[in-house]
Amino acid sequence: MGGIGGCIALIVVGAVLTFASDWKMDGVNLDLVGLIMMAAGALGLAVYASVFKRRRTAALPVVDETRRDVL
Repeated sequence: MGGIGGCIALIVVGAVLTFASDWKMDGVNLDLVGLIMMAAGALGLAVYASVFKRRRTAALPVVDETRRDVL
């Protein structure tokens, strides 16, 4: 998956397979495949948001308090 776009694409394709298609394949339940794809996309979005949130935490500025006027 490629970030947010890949996760959203998984959700969209999974929703199309589950709700908007009436294809029948022997041995494959497309409704279940679509649900699995939507769950994987939602999980990927949650993980990506968690990692992105962790990277965006503000770092405190470093203050140099050494005195330079002492001889």
